[in-house]
Amino acid sequence: MGPKPLPNVLEIKPYVPGLAAEKGYKLSSNENPLGYSPAVREVLASGLDHMETYPDGGSNLLRSAIAERYGLSADRIVCGAGSDEIFQLLARAYLSAGDEIIQSEHGFLVYQLVAQQSGAKTVSVPDIDMTTDVDGILAAVTEKTKIVFVANPNNPTGTYLPFDEIKRLHAGLPEDVLLVLDAAYAEYVVKNDYASGMEMAGSFENVLMTRTFSKIHGLAALRLGWAYGPAAVIDAINRVRGPFNVSYLAQIAGIAALKDEGFMDKSAEFNKRELARLSEALSNLGLTVFPSVANFILVEFQSSGDYTADKAYAFLRENGLIVRDVKSYNLPDCLRISIGVKEANDQIISVLSQFMAGR
Repeated sequence: MGPKPLPNVLEIKPYVPGLAAEKGYKLSSNENPLGYSPAVREVLASGLDHMETYPDGGSNLLRSAIAERYGLSADRIVCGAGSDEIFQLLARAYLSAGDEIIQSEHGFLVYQLVAQQSGAKTVSVPDIDMTTDVDGILAAVTEKTKIVFVANPNNPTGTYLPFDEIKRLHAGLPEDVLLVLDAAYAEYVVKNDYASGMEMAGSFENVLMTRTFSKIHGLAALRLGWAYGPAAVIDAINRVRGPFNVSYLAQIAGIAALKDEGFMDKSAEFNKRELARLSEALSNLGLTVFPSVANFILVEFQSSGDYTADKAYAFLRENGLIVRDVKSYNLPDCLRISIGVKEANDQIISVLSQFMAGR
């Protein structure tokens, strides 16, 4: 008999990424359809001359660049291999067996995964109209609650909480409960009542904001994210993270990406235009398209009959379009569709038009 892993590890259902497309278009992972900044390509090419040396263990130049870009203190920033790693580090630093985290009903799956790794329980609070329910979360808090995760905007629903609601949520939480604001899609939001939580993370001892370079910056392959928050939380994360957790190439790419505001603006404007066009076109087919402020849409199909999500998924795949099955988010009648290049979005509209017309 060989060695046995911990029982809570065997209960984990591994995260399944969006499928890649062998041909056609991949619209399953919310990637930037415009690619990434040309400035990043240049620095990566020059960076290949330094593969024999370890990266800066503190990501100091990158943290300084982030701090300069957003007007923050570099000492209160920590970088990771995607914001996913930061969630894992939080679990390592703050969760143990018997503890609880709280998330929304359709919250990002990684929150539950990191809780399970620590033997903690995930409490999922039902949404209201596919949107995080602040009162429901506050009612679910117990003495066992250690972290509340709020993705804002949320993946996979695409909905968001206005900043006043985030502030109301925080005001109702005990001081020893950490509020984690996952703002992976913040750069895409064009709502006057939205804020990423950066201000709160700089003002309170129990608020942490996380961001990623995978979406608007198009650096998903390099795995790069960061968090900003109180000094004590950043210190705890640094104590449990690996000494070289962010690669040299990711660090220099991140610095270059931050400087190219033109690429970010171009990406956000393209997404705004195509998000509206795709949402309207699919709604006109009789499908339910939930309002999204991110770079994807959640589309609801019939629960039975000829026009189910499963049948739509298969038909899209037959036509070279890979979208995201979201059964694992307790959304069996829905598909999540990333905003792709214009040609991909045109094809989504065309293929789903055929599908809804009975082929």
